[in-house]
Amino acid sequence: MPQEAGRYGGVDGQALLLAAGLADLVVSTVGSALGTVRGVLRRSDAAELAAEAEHDLMARGRLVLDRYAAAPPAHLEVLARHALARKTADDV
Repeated sequence: MPQEAGRYGGVDGQALLLAAGLADLVVSTVGSALGTVRGVLRRSDAAELAAEAEHDLMARGRLVLDRYAAAPPAHLEVLARHALARKTADDV
């Protein structure tokens, strides 16, 4: 172990270890994903599964766009509407 610490010491050694660890993680993740894809392709209901996945992705996209694309109402506009509603309720 002490021999390995000297071998990969310093900033360059740490960068090398980090890159090697990241590469190993990517390879294992891709391998796992490919196994999952192969299993899905062997299913008899793959077309239905793909249609459901497309529907889910579209729904998720709609939610994201609704969350980030639509500007929230102006704060003063909301306050003005509340004041108008109170005034209307008091007049009745």
